[in-house]
Amino acid sequence: MKPTEARGPLGRRALLAAAVAASATGTAAAAHGAGTSPAAESPAPAPAPSPAPAGSAPAPGGTSPAPGGSAPAAGRPPFPPDPVSFRSRFPADGLVTNEYAFRRPGDPQARLHPDWDVTSGSLFARWTYGWTGVPDDRSPDARSSDGTGSCVFRLVTRRRDLQDVAVTFRALVEPPVTTPGTPARDWDGAHLWLRYRSPDELYALSFRRRDGVVVLKRKSPAVPGGEGVYRTLAEARHPVPYGRWHRVSALARTVRGGVLIRLAVDGRPVLRTVDTAPGALGGPGGVGLRGDNTSLVFDRFTVRRSRLPGLGYG
Repeated sequence: MKPTEARGPLGRRALLAAAVAASATGTAAAAHGAGTSPAAESPAPAPAPSPAPAGSAPAPGGTSPAPGGSAPAAGRPPFPPDPVSFRSRFPADGLVTNEYAFRRPGDPQARLHPDWDVTSGSLFARWTYGWTGVPDDRSPDARSSDGTGSCVFRLVTRRRDLQDVAVTFRALVEPPVTTPGTPARDWDGAHLWLRYRSPDELYALSFRRRDGVVVLKRKSPAVPGGEGVYRTLAEARHPVPYGRWHRVSALARTVRGGVLIRLAVDGRPVLRTVDTAPGALGGPGGVGLRGDNTSLVFDRFTVRRSRLPGLGYG
């Protein structure tokens, strides 16, 4: 069943509220692309607040539109401003790109994007925010009109020259769900990729998992040319509320002895480690986002060069 297209008196704010609330109710009610919405029949949690643009009144349900979500910790920000290397920009609404385009780039119907590849799932724009759509386990067509595939969402920059960088963005993560093909797992939630070289070589920073744990991991082959294996570098318990904006900041920088990795949420440092055996991850790669069994909205995704000494916060 495909929902009808939202038109008429619905303004842009209502369109966004309907689209994001859809992932909480299991019904996609906003139009995209050619005028159809991704199918939405997977189980869903209770409704979560909808994001609103900075400077506007809070959306029904209490979501704060202020930059960074929760008030940041007192003192200096976790990472000082550096020259911008990359900043995400999306249209007001519609399908941005999806796994169909990644697998069939020569198809004239494929929606390609100059900055992003979606290797699994679908990426939509909702009022210039990035959105995974309603997570389901269907294989999307060229326009993701029959499903999103975003129960397994994988988004990465086409650029692979991002090495010593600080990444900041706002994220709204909704409670995880399940689909017939993706049962509940501890790691369901939202994750950031740094120094992505391939699906088998990357750093993964989990900032909101189902089990409330934040984790830094390195994925690399156990043997040369083999499949990538995750190794936990650091972890801590730090659950944050679902359905609200949170500011995520992360850093990867080559230092003497390895690669320094840091993660902060809402201005609060939560994890820090030095990977003393980075292997190929000592060099540059891409950055990206991963989602598992969840609806993820993100905004102001910015990558800055991080080459200055003294970027610490303790």
